[in-house]
Amino acid sequence: MPHRVVDFFRSSNDSIHNIKASVQRRSNPNSRSASRERPTRHSSAASSVLEGATDNNTQSPIHTAQSVKMAEPPKEKPKEKEAHTHHRLSFPSLHLGGSKASKEQPQNPNASLSWKIESPPAVMHGEPENSTGALVSGQLLLDVKEEDFEIDHFSAKLEVHVVQKRPFAGHCQNCSNQVTELRTWTFLGEPTILSKRIHEFPFSILLDGHLPATTDNAVVAIRYDFTAEVTPRTAGPAIKLAKSIDVKRSLQVPELPHHSIRIFPPTNIAASVHFSQVMHPVSTNTVTMRLDGIVKHNTEAKSVEYWKLKRLSWKLEENMEIVAPACEKHSPRDPETNLPTKKGSKRTDSRTIAHADLHAGWKSDYSPSGCIEMEIDCTIPPSAKAACDLKSEDGAEVTHQLVVEMVVVQEYAPTAHPKHVTPTGVARILRMHFGVVITERAGLGVSWDNEAPPIYQDVPPSPPSYSCDIPYESVEDLSLSRRSLEEGRVGRELSPAYEGPPPRTPSITGTRADGSATH
Repeated sequence: MPHRVVDFFRSSNDSIHNIKASVQRRSNPNSRSASRERPTRHSSAASSVLEGATDNNTQSPIHTAQSVKMAEPPKEKPKEKEAHTHHRLSFPSLHLGGSKASKEQPQNPNASLSWKIESPPAVMHGEPENSTGALVSGQLLLDVKEEDFEIDHFSAKLEVHVVQKRPFAGHCQNCSNQVTELRTWTFLGEPTILSKRIHEFPFSILLDGHLPATTDNAVVAIRYDFTAEVTPRTAGPAIKLAKSIDVKRSLQVPELPHHSIRIFPPTNIAASVHFSQVMHPVSTNTVTMRLDGIVKHNTEAKSVEYWKLKRLSWKLEENMEIVAPACEKHSPRDPETNLPTKKGSKRTDSRTIAHADLHAGWKSDYSPSGCIEMEIDCTIPPSAKAACDLKSEDGAEVTHQLVVEMVVVQEYAPTAHPKHVTPTGVARILRMHFGVVITERAGLGVSWDNEAPPIYQDVPPSPPSYSCDIPYESVEDLSLSRRSLEEGRVGRELSPAYEGPPPRTPSITGTRADGSATH
C-alpha cells in the first residue's frame, strides 16, 4: 500500500487515465504480461515494413523477432521491485505539521486603540519603606474610522504578574502565575455612539512605594501588564490593547565612598578598603585597597619577614531567593478545618556576573613601614544582564556581594643583606566580602511628589483651596444709586491723581408749552 501512495504523489503531473492504467496493471498480473507481449505502435510499424521487405526480396531473410523484442523495457521489473521495497514517503507539497504562521488576533477595521504615556519613566526613589512610589499617567487614543460607531463597553486595568520559573507544583498554571489587580478604569460603561475622530481617554495611577520593581531572573519574573478592551455593540471583533510598564527602583548614591577595615589574624596584615556601595547594572566601580603590616622585623634572628602579594581575584555574586506559593489545589489542608493553608517552597539561585584575576598592577613598599596599594576596576558587562536589588512582601529578594581574594606568600631575608630573599613556604588566602547594591540610575533624580505641576486626580489639589467664612445670606444686595454716583464724581474731582476733565453729564432738552426751550 505505501508504494501506491508514493507513486500517486510522484505522478501528480500525469493524467488520470495513466494513473488508472498503472493501478490496474499492478493489481492484475495477467494484464501486465499481456501488455508486455502486445507490440507498441512503433514496433508494429517496423514489423510491417520488414514483412514487405521479405516479400520483395526473399533471398535476404531478416529476423523480425529480435526487432520486435526491442520495444520491451528489459529491466522494468527489477526497477519496480526496487521501488516497491522503498517505503519512504515524501510529501513535498503536503504540510503535515502545524502552521508556523503567527496567530494574530483579528483586527476591527472600524477602529483602532493605542496609548500615549505622558509621565516620566516609572522610577521609585528610595527604599521600599520610605519611597513615595511612582506616578504613571497617559491617554488611551481610540481612533474611530467610521461615522456613528457604537460602543457597548470600554475598560482598562493594570495588574502585577508574577511568573514562578520554579513553581511549587510543576506543570500547574496556578502555581506558576500569580496575578494581582492594582487598578481598573471604566471609561464607557453604557452604550455610546462615537463620531469619526480620535477620542482621548486619560488615565493615571500612583504605584505604591512598597511594590517590587520589574525583574526577570532565573527564579522569578515580575512585570506590570496594562490591558484595555473596547467591545463594539455591532458585530465585529473586540478592540484590545496589551502593553507592559517598566517599573524601576533607584537608590541614592552616597557622596562619600564606604570605608572598611579588615584584619587577618594570626598575621599583622590589615586591609583598608574604600568603595562605593551602590552600583549600576552597566558601570564600573573603583575599589581602592591598601595592605598594611606586611613587614615584620625579627631582632633576635636579625631577619626581616615579608608578605608578598602573588595573586588577587575578585568576583561579583548575585543571590536570588523567593518563596514559590502553592495554589489552592496543591496546598496542604488543615486537618481541623479542612481548609487549604498558605504554604510555599523556598527557591534559591546564585551566579557570578563579573570576575577578574590579577597577577600584577599594584605598588609594593617593603620599608619598615611598608604597604601594598592598588586600585581595582570592577566592571559589570552588559552581557551579564545583572538584576537590580529587590525585596518584596511576598518573599522575593535579590542581593549582591563583592568577594575579594588575595594570595600572599611569606619570605624572609637577613637584615644585613635584604636582597637575599628566601621563601619560607608559608602562604595565606585572605578573603573579604562586601555587600553592594545594584540599582537603576536615577534619571531625572526627582520623585513625583517634588515635581510640578501635578497630573490628574491622583495628586492632592494644588494650589490649596481657601475657605470663606462670610455668610452670604446676611450680605445685603448692593446697588449703585444716583447718590453714590454723585459722591463718586465729587471724589474724582477732589482727587489729585485724577488729571483728566470731569465727565460730562448728558443734558435733556425739552420744549415748554409756551414754545421756550428747557435744559
